[in-house]
Amino acid sequence: MILRSYSDKELLEQIALGNSKAFKELHEMYASKMFLYAFNVIKNKEACEDIIQNIFIDFWSKRKEAKIINIKAYLFRAVKYQIFNYFRDQKFTKEDITRLNIVDLSVNTSKKMEYDELKKAIHDSVNKLPKRCKEIFELSRYQYKSNKEISEDLKISMQAVKNQISKALKFIKKDLQDEEHLFYFICISSNQDHFI
Repeated sequence: MILRSYSDKELLEQIALGNSKAFKELHEMYASKMFLYAFNVIKNKEACEDIIQNIFIDFWSKRKEAKIINIKAYLFRAVKYQIFNYFRDQKFTKEDITRLNIVDLSVNTSKKMEYDELKKAIHDSVNKLPKRCKEIFELSRYQYKSNKEISEDLKISMQAVKNQISKALKFIKKDLQDEEHLFYFICISSNQDHFI
């Protein structure tokens, strides 16, 4: 376990001031988890190492103007974005599609949506979910909480959490299919129990 010198808010403040110790602490807290997050999808050690390194280099270079509320969510969104870009530039194989749990509704990769369009489509679909289902899904996929953490926070069973996440995924996939979108929804997290 990493002994923390700063709270999340203090980390951001210190990094913005150029405190390399705070930046190193941030790196030690999240780099390995971010690597596993990416590796579970890409299965390419060098590519994942490059992705994580580039995210932290970019984070440091933009430290003064970055407006971040949740460090963990920010970093893992960055990983997800880089994974999307990585696969956008690659030729998909059947193995990739299986590994990514992709619902490929077009097969024609030239019609892949841009990342911002994808985010909007998913966001619109998530907003259609029933209130409780949406809350659990967002805690899992957007706040990167484990099923256990969600269960404890909401005082419901782990199975109830899993059921709601599964329900949400099925709805989103069907919703996007109805709209004839090419849907790349990467169900990954630093926590293994997020995998569906």
